[in-house]
Formats: sequence, C-alpha cells, structure tokens
Amino acid sequence: MDRITAANEVAFKIGFSGHSGHLRLEPLPPVERSNSLKSLPDFILPPAFPPETPESVKKYLEERYLLPELDQDEFSAEKSGRLWDFDWFDKAMVHLEPSVPRYIVAPVWELPFRRSKNTAPAGIWNPTSMEVASVELLEGAQDSGTLPRMPGPAKDFVRGSMNSRPFRPGGLDGSQPVERNVPEGARTGDWVHEIINGGVPQSVPPSFKKGLDLGYLKEYPKYWKCASGEASTVQSTAEQKLDRFSVQFDDLFKKAWEEDVTEESETNGPELSVPEVLQEESDDNRATSDVESLALDEILLTELGMEKKDQSEPSGINKQQDAEVWAVAGGNEEIARRFHELVPEMALEFPFELDKFQKEAIYYLEQGESVFVAAHTSAGKTVVAEYAFALASKHCTRAVYTAPIKTISNQKYRDFCGKFDVGLLTGDVSLKPEASCLIMTTEILRSMLYRGADIIRDIEWVIFDEVHYVNDVERGVVWEEVIIMLPRHVNVVLLSATVPNTIEFADWIGRTKQKKIRVTGTSKRPVPLEHCLFYSGELYKVCEHDAFKPQGWRGAKDAYKRKNASKVGGTSGANVGAAVPHGAAQNRQREFLNKGKGHKHSGPQAAGSYTGTGGTHQNSWVSRRQESSLWLLLINNLQKKSLLPVVIFCFSKNRCDKSVDNMSGTDLTTNSEKSEIRVFCDKAFSRLKGSDRDLPQVVRVQNLLRRGIGVHHAGLLPIVKEVVEMLFCRGVIKVLFSTETFAMGVNAPARTVVFDTLRKFDGKEFRRLLPGEYIQMAGRAGRRGLDNIGTVIVMCRDEIPDESDLKQVMVGKPTRLESQFRLTYTMILHLLRVEELKVEDMLKRSFAEFHAQKNLPEKEKLLMLKLAQTTKSIECIKGEPAIEEYLDMAIEAEAHRQDVSEVVMQSHTAQQFLLPGRVVVVRSPSADDHLLGVVLKTPSATLKQYIVLVVTTDAVSSMQTSPASLNKQGNEEFYLLVPKGKRGTDEEYYTAVNSRKGTGIVNIKLPYHGSASGVNYKVIGIEAKDFLSICNCKIKIDQVRLLEDPSDMTYSKTVQQLLKQKAEGNKFPPVLDAVKDLKLKELVLVEKYHKYNGILQKMSENKCHGCMRLEEHITLQMERRRHKEEVNALKFQMSDEALKQMPDFQGRIDVLKEIHCIDSDLVVQIKGRVACEMNSGEELICTECLFDNQLDDLEPEEAVALMSAFVFQQKNTSEPSLTPKLAHAKKRLYETAIRLGELQAQLKVAVDPEEYAKENLKFGLVEVVYEWAKGTPFADICELTDVPEGMIVRTIVRLDETSREFKNAASIMGNSALYRKMEAASNAIKRDIVFAASLYVTGI
Repeated sequence: MDRITAANEVAFKIGFSGHSGHLRLEPLPPVERSNSLKSLPDFILPPAFPPETPESVKKYLEERYLLPELDQDEFSAEKSGRLWDFDWFDKAMVHLEPSVPRYIVAPVWELPFRRSKNTAPAGIWNPTSMEVASVELLEGAQDSGTLPRMPGPAKDFVRGSMNSRPFRPGGLDGSQPVERNVPEGARTGDWVHEIINGGVPQSVPPSFKKGLDLGYLKEYPKYWKCASGEASTVQSTAEQKLDRFSVQFDDLFKKAWEEDVTEESETNGPELSVPEVLQEESDDNRATSDVESLALDEILLTELGMEKKDQSEPSGINKQQDAEVWAVAGGNEEIARRFHELVPEMALEFPFELDKFQKEAIYYLEQGESVFVAAHTSAGKTVVAEYAFALASKHCTRAVYTAPIKTISNQKYRDFCGKFDVGLLTGDVSLKPEASCLIMTTEILRSMLYRGADIIRDIEWVIFDEVHYVNDVERGVVWEEVIIMLPRHVNVVLLSATVPNTIEFADWIGRTKQKKIRVTGTSKRPVPLEHCLFYSGELYKVCEHDAFKPQGWRGAKDAYKRKNASKVGGTSGANVGAAVPHGAAQNRQREFLNKGKGHKHSGPQAAGSYTGTGGTHQNSWVSRRQESSLWLLLINNLQKKSLLPVVIFCFSKNRCDKSVDNMSGTDLTTNSEKSEIRVFCDKAFSRLKGSDRDLPQVVRVQNLLRRGIGVHHAGLLPIVKEVVEMLFCRGVIKVLFSTETFAMGVNAPARTVVFDTLRKFDGKEFRRLLPGEYIQMAGRAGRRGLDNIGTVIVMCRDEIPDESDLKQVMVGKPTRLESQFRLTYTMILHLLRVEELKVEDMLKRSFAEFHAQKNLPEKEKLLMLKLAQTTKSIECIKGEPAIEEYLDMAIEAEAHRQDVSEVVMQSHTAQQFLLPGRVVVVRSPSADDHLLGVVLKTPSATLKQYIVLVVTTDAVSSMQTSPASLNKQGNEEFYLLVPKGKRGTDEEYYTAVNSRKGTGIVNIKLPYHGSASGVNYKVIGIEAKDFLSICNCKIKIDQVRLLEDPSDMTYSKTVQQLLKQKAEGNKFPPVLDAVKDLKLKELVLVEKYHKYNGILQKMSENKCHGCMRLEEHITLQMERRRHKEEVNALKFQMSDEALKQMPDFQGRIDVLKEIHCIDSDLVVQIKGRVACEMNSGEELICTECLFDNQLDDLEPEEAVALMSAFVFQQKNTSEPSLTPKLAHAKKRLYETAIRLGELQAQLKVAVDPEEYAKENLKFGLVEVVYEWAKGTPFADICELTDVPEGMIVRTIVRLDETSREFKNAASIMGNSALYRKMEAASNAIKRDIVFAASLYVTGI
C-alpha cells in the first residue's frame, strides 16, 4: 500500500454567510478517481451546516424575521412603564430587493400585414420599442396603485413631501402615464445590438448634458437555441391544462384584427358591415367551451383594459358600458321601513328619529358605497357626516371632513370634539394630526394628495361639505381636483344644498371614480318658509310653501300707489316710502357710486329700480333719521309678532356698520341676558393683552352686544366674529346685521331673515340675487324643533319690486352646479412631476368635459360605421384619374379670387365700371360654373344689391310667369318701391334705347326666370363680392322695360346683345385686368391675382378640363373628401386635442419652458419644484422673485412686508407710505409681474399684462405689515390705512403660511440665508391679537 500524502486534495469552497458578507469554508464531496486510495483526502471535515430543506429554510425565516423576541433586560418587569421611541424600519435588518425600475423599454408587436414599413432590407422584421410603466406589468398594480411603496419619514406622514409620489387616482384604469421621448436607439433596438455585438456604449442619459466615459463594450457570447421540427405528442396533464387556459395569438390580438377587418374586406373580398363581422366572430366564440371562453375573455379584457362586451348581439357594441348607471337616485321606501333590520348594530346612536334620507344614506355608508346628499338648509346633513366619522372609528380607519371656509372647519371641530377623536388642519393651525377624524380645508387635502402623504393610505371616507361651492369662480376648481385625485380605496360623502342637476354631478363623479354614487336628499324643507314684503310698516305675504301669491304683491303695490297719491310735489321726498322718478334715481345712484370708489370699506349697495330701495345710503334720498326710524319700525313689528331673533343681510361691510349705527337707541336684552353677555365677553377677550382689549372695534362691538344687536362681516377681527357667532347661537343676540358669508360659514339659524336689498355687487357689476343665493340665505330662517314656520322679509323703500322679478328670485330654480375648472401652473407642474396622471387625463375628467367624454362610446361606434362605409371609385375614361388635383386647384383658385375680388369690387375704380349695361361674369349660386351677365341696376338706398341679368343653362320653370302677366297681377308684397325722397338721379335710370325716365320701381320678383333666343336667363340680386370679373364691353339696355314695366321683347333683345359679346371660341368676353384697368396696387393682392391666373392656366391644361363627366366626378370627389373630413373630425373629437382647455395648456407649457421650470422633455426642474411650493401667491411671480434674489437685500421685516402683496386681496385702498428701499423693491417686483404677463400674452395665454400684475400684486398693506413686524401695536397700525381690522389680521395670518412656503423653497434651492430670513420674518409677525387662538378650538 502506497504512502498517502497528507493534505492531498482537501476539497472545500469559499462562500458568503448572510447579508453581512462573512467568509466561510464549505466542504465538498470527494471526486471519484481511478486510484481511489490516492484520491482519498488525509482527513474529512465534518459538515459545517446540516443539509437545507424547504422546511428548515421556512423555519429559519420565521424565527429570524417573523418572530422577533424582546430584549429581556430592556423589557423586564423592573423597567415597566417606560416608553421607547422605536423606529422599526431603521432597526429591522431586512434585506430589501432592488426596486423595480419605473419604466422599461419593450418591443411592440405588430400584425404581419402592418410590418411592411418596418421590415429590414434582409426581409427580417425589426420591431419598434416603446416605454412601458412597470406598475402596469405588476400583478394587482391597478388596484394597489403606489400603495406597495416604502412609507416616508414620520414628519411627512400628514402633510406629505415634494419627494413623494402621489397615490394613483381611482378610475384611471384606461389611462397610461405621460409618454416621454424615448431615445431613438432604445426605440429601434440599436442599443440592444450594441450590448450584444460590443462597441461604444451610450453614456449620456436622456435629459443629461454629460455622461461617463465607460470605454468599449465587449462582445457578449451568444448562441441560439432552435426547437426540433417535430414536437412530442405526449403531454402531461398540467401542460394540457396550461395550454387550455393560455392566451393564443389569435385571441390576444383579436381586437387589432377587428379594427382592420374593413381594410381586408375592401381588398380581399366582399364588404362586411361591422355588425356582420361581430356576428361572425360571436358565432365562432360560441363554438368553444364555456369555461375556456370565460377564462379567455377575462384575461383579454384585463390585458386590453376594455369593458366586457356582449358579443352575441350585433348592435351591442359598448352596450353594457353605455347602459352603466353611475348615479343611482334614492327614494327607496323599503330601506326606511326596514332600517333597523338592515342596520342592526349602528356605529353611532342618535337621540332622535332619523329622517328618511338620513336612514337611506346611513344604510349605503354601511354598505361601503359613496353617497351624495342634497338637502335643504337645516335638514340634518351633518348626521351623515357624523356617521361616516363613527364608521371610520369603528373600522380603525380615518375620515376627512373638508369645508370651503375656515370658520366652518373651526366650528365643526368644536361640534365633533366631544364625540370623536378629532384633529384640525388649516393653513395656520395643526391640532392632533394623528387623530382618526380630521377636519381640514379642501386646499389642505389637495396639497396632501399632490404630495403623496402617507396618511392617505388610512383614509376610508372623505366628506365634502357645501359641495355647491364648486360654482365659486376662484376656488371651485379645488373640489374637482380633489375628487379626481382621490385613490380608489377612498369613498366620498358629498353634502350640498338642493341643486337642479344633482344626478348629473353625481354621474360625473361616478364615471370619474368608476364607482356608483347613491343620491338622496329632501324634497321640501323641514321648516317651511313664508316670504313677505315690508312696506310702510306693514308685511305683505307674497310666497308660501314655494307658491307665489300675486294677491300679496298687489296689496303692497296698491299701498304704494295710495301713499304716493297722497304726496304733494316737493314734500314727497321727506317720507320714508317716497317714490323717486326712475331716471332721477338712476342718476343719483350713478353719482353716488362714483363718489364712493375710494371709501374705506366696499361701497354700499345701489338697489336701483328692481328692489325698490333705489340706493341704500342714507345721504341719497332717505335721511339718517328716516333710515333709523325704518329699522326701528321693522324691529318693533317683528318683536310684537315674536319673530326675533332676526338676521338682516346687507351686501357690503359698510352697509352693515351704518345700519347698526342707526339703531343707537334700541335695547332688546333683559338684565340677565346683559349679565350673560358681559361675562362671556370678559372671558373671551381676557386672552388679549391690555392694549388690544381697548381697540375701538372690540369696545364698539361689546356695547352693541349688550343691547342684543350684533354685526358680522369680513372686516371684523376673527375673535370678535367668533364672539358674535357664539352669542347668536345662544339666543341672546336678537338682531344681527351680516353679509352673505354668514349664511355659508356659520350654522346658526334664526326665526326670521330680512333682505336689506335684492341687489349685490359681485366684484364686477351690480346685479340682482340669483335664486340659489337667495335660497341659501333665506334658508337660515326657521329653527328646526323651535319654529313651525320661517319668515323671510324683503325691505321695500321707494317702490315695490316687479312681480316677475320676485317670482324668479323666490321660486326660481336654484343655480346649477357648473364646472369652474381651469388650468393653473401649480397643477401642471404637479402632474408633470408625478407622471401617474397626465394633464390631459385631468382635463378629460373635469366636470367641464363630462358630457363630451360621456358621448365618446357613441362617437366611437359612429366612427366604426364611417370607416366601414365605402365610397364609389372614380373611373376616368382618359386614364389615371386627375380629378383630385383639378379640384384642389379649383379650391385654391377660388380662395385667391375671393381675396382679390373682395377688395377690388369694393374699390372706387370698380364702382365706376359697374354701371348699368356693363357686361360681367358672376358666380353661379350652385358654384358649379360661371355665368355671363349684364348689370341692370346699381345699389340704391332701398335695395343694397346689384340687379343683374345672367344667361343660364337651367331648364325653364313650369311655374314661371311672363313679365307682362306679373305686372298685371300686381302682387305688391314682392315689389320694391322706392320713396320719392330716396330715388336716384335721372342718370341712374337713363338708357339709350328709350328716352323715358325711370322712377326707380322694380316690378319683378327676384329671382326672375325666363327664356329668350333659345337660352334661359334669370334676373338676380347679388353683392359686389359675387362678381368674378368685369368685362371690357357694354351693351345698351332699357331699364324701364326690364325692371319697371317688364317686356318679353326687351328681355329677348337684351339676351341677344349679351350673347353677341362672346368672342369666337370663348365662353366669355375679354375681362378688365385687375392690375392695369382696376388699379389694384396692394402687393399681396397683386401676387394672389397672378397666382389665380396661373392656376386657371394649369386647370385649362388638366385633362379633366372640358370632360363630359367633369361634373359627375367633381361630385364624387367632393363626397369622398366630405367622408374623409367627417372621419377626421370624429377622430379629432375623440382625441386630446379636442379638449376645451388644450390651447391654454399648450400655451402654459410654453411659458414654463421659457422660464426654465421644465425642460424640453417636460421634466420638472428645480425652478418648477420651487413653484410647486407656492400656494398662497401667484406661483410664477413668487418663483421669479426668489430666483431673481429680490429678497436678498431686504431685512426680514422688509421682506415680509413686500410679500404681503401676494396675499392681500382688497383692491381699493389708500396709498401706503414706503421707505425708499421698499419703494424700489415694490417697483422691481411689479416689473417682474409685467414681464411675466407679457411673456404669457406672447405665448397665447389669455392674460393682459397690466391686469395680471394688478390682480396678483396688491401693495395696500406693505406699510402696515412692515410696522407690525417691527413691533408696532395693533391699534397704531390700524391708523395707517383704511383697510378694516379683520382684513389686516387675515392678511398677516396668511402671510405666515407664505413665509413657511418661502422657507421650504429656500430649502429646495439650498439658500440657507433666505431660510433664516423667512424664519425670522415668521417669528416677527406671530404675536398678540393677530394670532390669538380660535375660541372654537380652545373653548371659553
């Protein structure tokens, strides 16, 4: 036995252990050799690891990752009660797989008969490639959207971040991400060949300017596997099953074959209509088994993104989709009757019996369906919102309540705080954002959706309150954006006042989100209303139970007439109800409006003749004492009839204040109510510091409140408005003067509502109230459970409104919900940044495009029918048809002729030639040929046309009448008689044939047809533009015998003379040259004239010219062209280019490219990311201001003062006094806005530069904010301007939000100095009464 060498061939391998990469040795089994003794190793290591089995791997993974154990030391009993801030995603050492690329480039399959254009010279098909989103290829990606993504940082959980992608909006199954410009090499596959064959790599990525030098690529070793010619006939059961349910080529591309069936039918066989094709295919489908057919249909519909169609019916194309009802109207009596059986365990119990619409809405909420509740004011819509909150708490999800006004958000927070776990998110307040029930403004929710906040994952319900606010011109677009952007898993609850198109709006939401919307509501108010006119101390009932009562209006009108009849001349103006002449009232109203433009508050309302108030200022025609007595008379009348409390709506802040001042001697509260008011005010205002408690507005309002009188408008301080609202809800305020925002923003019904006037100023003009506006405010009358009826009163001063106007306002239809959707730069940048939703998709899904998109299936069917139609081919007897070229030349020549003749025939030179007797060439009304004619009469004062006799080839009408018989009949309704004073001169009617002078009377019926000398003729009236040419010859005519006293003989002679003028072999006589004879001098027209003659020459050389079948072929060609135009029009209507706002979108894209917010590939740049942060001010101006470093040379106080121009909204204010530094900064910012406005106007965006700058920059509070940031007390800064205190506070509060946005922008830009400056500016303005906490949030 030979000696065995030690350590001979010890087999091992080096491996890596775990994710940390530790090296380990693993023994290998020995290799069998011919000399087995020498092949044995000196020693054999025991196995380092037991053999791995699926069970052991599963056990290891469960123990390692799925069953984490707690540290016994950290979590011992001795340390119980301690809290740990444990970040699972940082501590868990989970190996994450590489993220899937967002896009891949894949080849596109093309049908064989479509490959001719893309076939390589060798005959090998070279497929093109396209970019495909990876999310579309993942299983379940349509349902989950971006849900599988990694959660972001905890600080961005609620508000989101610009670095996060938003969740995929629901209802976008058929939408593809925005198409990007794929490089040519990736599209054609050249890059793949480079990788395989080697060569210089592509080192510069798209949108990059430079790349890396990676050297040369080596050739990749490759070989091809070829399948054998004969396949095995024996297959396993699994393979048979797989083949049974696999998608075959014919099935996968069936849709493509269907689209091309028309093309094949035209070339390969007889025509088949679309229904016949579908019928044949449905017959083939029925031959397969049911299971196989269902499986294939399901797979195909999923791949092709189509709705399942009923192929068994020929006419059923998209039938199921068209018949799909997304808005389901309520009114199911069975739900209300069996409510407790259907909902045995309610998530929230109510202490009262629910109404029918409430039960119906709650039932559908329990079913997980979306609900639209359109109910009258005070009907109890909030019950539905509360139940959605309760369901979210029960399901451990979240619910979001959105409101259009911050006041509503604060009030709802107070109402819901005791019932649910509620948080509040507004522009300046963030309370308990982790709560399960969140109340926020709609703008905050939109920002969360665009920023991809992770909290969206948990939201089950979004409640939209006051949905009719979608009609708001400025902010209505926000509702549409939010509804479109909501993910699929979020259900919506919409609460609205009664609107006439509820079903239409719900249908739009349902189609947009691809889910049914249940519509329910009320048909009548829970507390009915009666409407009265108040005139001369009496109430006249004019409307009750939505029925107008004319007798009440007539009673008020009679009282007005009796009172005015008793007036004597000059004393009439001293009475309260005195009538003023309508014209004088309008003149005084105009004078007053001109005087009031520079007033501190918005101008008082001018009522005009409609409301009977004429003008409402006491200096117009009713003195202050009379105005005061009028209000006192009304209040006493209401108090006697127990109709208090009352809300009096005035439509200006100034009018509210003046009306309150007129009630200085009125006291409506008891001693106990005075004590309650005083205690409440002391507690509320105790949070203000000493100087703020003594503000004139605070002192004045407290004095009013103690007397039971309140005032409520935007000019009040926020804390003062909240005190007034809370005291009114307690019932201690008896009379409240308010603007219309009280009806929208505060849920505080009253016994009575009074309209000071029925006219308002809407920012542009004075107009009467719309029915919807009147109903919204009148709905505050009548307290449910307290009043049996609500009273609405319209004040009448100088006259009674018209009956028709009152009917329209009181019982007219409410305002329809209409789209106010418009594109903004912020919206475009957000959508370009996320790539999940194209801007075109947002436009398609807007309410404005709803009807157009709804009709797309019908247009698609019509397009298929048009494509299936065939047009008759043109068979030319002279060879290849040239009719298309001939028709194109004829159309082009006609266009040139019209342009030239429109100018030439209107010229003075042409008018001198177009005299009676001039031979002309005119266009036939049928536009088929030109006609030879003669001018019979020129235009006159009565007949504005030329009267021309033309020779035609038309058949003579059997109904024609000779001129002589026509003259005998004397049918005067067709005669054109010219009065003596308007008749022309003698020369106009002079003829060389007859010395008789004409009277200017035309006694023939135009057009007149006749026949003479073997040809047909007619007399017509034409415009100067209908003359084709003016001939160089004239003939003698007898105007009297032709027009005034028609004679067959005269017509025959005239026709004979006209025919003699034809030159030999020519159809028409020589014509006057437009340049030489008619003196055409304009260079452009002269060039068109020469082109016109050149085209006529080419037409005469065309083989179709003079062909006997020319007319027939022109008709056929026109039909073919018309058919093609109809097809193209349908395709255009179905394309994105047909969207209404598409031109505006293209213009805005050009603007963003020009200022470098996006690049040529529509990739958002850093400037665009900064613009996305700007929500308070105009995004372009704010962004340019930052990138131009306009704030760098300003102190924090000066910077925040200049920024107030972005958020201040009042137009007419006193001119501020600025420091030279601020004045220069103001001028620089204004010039930036003008420059941006001019750029937008240049790029076809509908913007006026001056209006754009004035609308988005208002410098009225620059001085005020500057002094406030420097520490000046609030009472002192109010003296610097005529802007109301409430507007000042609102501006500074919004300015704090703007400072945060600028701070975030500075962080993106990397400008640390600007970041610190914005932080200092925010701290400088956040103090005292301006940032006093809301009473609704903190309580009293």
